[in-house]
Amino acid sequence: MADTPTSAPTSTAPELANETARRRTFAIIAHPDAGKTTLTEKLLLYAGMLRTAGMVKNRKTGKMATSDWMTMEQERGISITASVMQFEYKDHIINVLDTPGHQDFSEDTYRTLTAADSAIMVLDASKGVETQTRKLFAACKLRGVPVLTFINKCDLPGRDPLELMTEVEDVLGIQASAMNWPVGMGRDFVGVVDRASADLIVFKKTAAGGSQRAAMERVALSSDQAQTLIGEELAKKMRDDLEMLEIAGNPYSHEAFRRGQITPVFFGSALTNFGIEPFYDAFVDMAPAPSPRQATKLDGTAVTINPITSPFSAYAFKIQANMDPRHRDSLVFVRICSGRFERDIVVKHYHRGAFVREVRLSRPQTLVARDRTTLDVAYPGDVVGLVNAGFAIGDTILAQGGPAKDGFEHAPLPQFPPEVFARVMPSDLTKRKSFDKGIVQLASEGAVQVLRSWDNPMSDPFIAAVGRLQFEVLKYRLKDEYSVEAEINDLPYQCSSWLVGEVDQFKPTHGSYLAKDHRGKPVVLFPSEWDKSYCAKQNPQHQFIEIL
Repeated sequence: MADTPTSAPTSTAPELANETARRRTFAIIAHPDAGKTTLTEKLLLYAGMLRTAGMVKNRKTGKMATSDWMTMEQERGISITASVMQFEYKDHIINVLDTPGHQDFSEDTYRTLTAADSAIMVLDASKGVETQTRKLFAACKLRGVPVLTFINKCDLPGRDPLELMTEVEDVLGIQASAMNWPVGMGRDFVGVVDRASADLIVFKKTAAGGSQRAAMERVALSSDQAQTLIGEELAKKMRDDLEMLEIAGNPYSHEAFRRGQITPVFFGSALTNFGIEPFYDAFVDMAPAPSPRQATKLDGTAVTINPITSPFSAYAFKIQANMDPRHRDSLVFVRICSGRFERDIVVKHYHRGAFVREVRLSRPQTLVARDRTTLDVAYPGDVVGLVNAGFAIGDTILAQGGPAKDGFEHAPLPQFPPEVFARVMPSDLTKRKSFDKGIVQLASEGAVQVLRSWDNPMSDPFIAAVGRLQFEVLKYRLKDEYSVEAEINDLPYQCSSWLVGEVDQFKPTHGSYLAKDHRGKPVVLFPSEWDKSYCAKQNPQHQFIEIL
């Protein structure tokens, strides 16, 4: 990357406004096995990106889920790392962020949610709102991210739809408004009612496993043909349910949805494609385009970043190494917040509130999982991959031009205290150089944290993570990407907190351990939550911080 300044990209306001309005940047959140990745696959199918959908559970055919690019993901059938895809769907540019559902990878999910303008929450029709769903929804609510709900697996035995709607409201504390309604459940699931148009949409399977689009027929709900298509018994239950919704259901308000006060609810089956196309059609109409974001100037004052009138700005929310095994490079994912991006733009780079350098962005990429395409232009809402760009998670980049002191930082990404800890060493000490390189790279992605003793920072470091499965991923990737076998030995700590206050006046309690994170901040490790509570009582002049 060269450092020679060039002029910032220019575009007309109507062009920028039009392109921004076309963008839909969203995350898909769910408890593991709710069908989140399969739903993502079907969006690709209906967008014309796939001839047939390669679904997570269809391992015999050799087809792998497009959004699960990592070999370990394909072997286990779970999402381990957030993936990013961009494509066109019915004159809209879709940026979909497929996030891990497993709680051990929640930190990656929380960071990814900062880049989303809305979220799709996927629920299993037989299980309803599960533990990880509650946590992810709380993260969306904290950031004011509007949430659409898709109740999946209606083709399998499940709970009553009205019961599911009530649970969404009671457990998540948000009003739910049914935009469509299932006709039958389990084996009897044949279609949905579009409540806005008063149409019945009946589906027919066209291929095994939903590998192709489902055929659908739309008729007026009041027509004689509607009852003929679904039968008298299903028609009666459908009418009873719709009457109940009219009496007791919540009317949809777009303003309340944008404020995060109501979630529109859709029913369907990602496996069979029943209800998928109507859902995505409604999504592109309802989901918000990129809107103004809050940031902080370097002098500490707040500033609003308008996607259209503000100069180009973006921030890094994710780093992923070795997505392309042929090149073993590092890709930084940046969310464009304002202005027009062009290849070879020269930007200012800010790290933790300080100006670092001016740099030319000469290798921008757009992605569909592992597949990359060089891009020339991007707009607010787009997620761009930058190869070997030298940015860290949370860094801000701004259009070049004007003094560095005029810069600003986008809202910082949340940091969560680790809960599992271990010593990691290479089995073969002759591979220490490759081992150290792998640890540094994987730590830069935020998957694990590297901690050192506060009193003896030159001692061997140890690693920490939010969940134990991250250690398995670390060990796997060290072998797969760096050809290093690693030994992982657990440490006897179960929780931690960042320490705020005079470190030299802190009094560690029995079993606690004072360490230093990669930013030099003190973090205290504890054997249990009880020990953490006791230590806090013994150090009333200090604060123990859970989210940084």
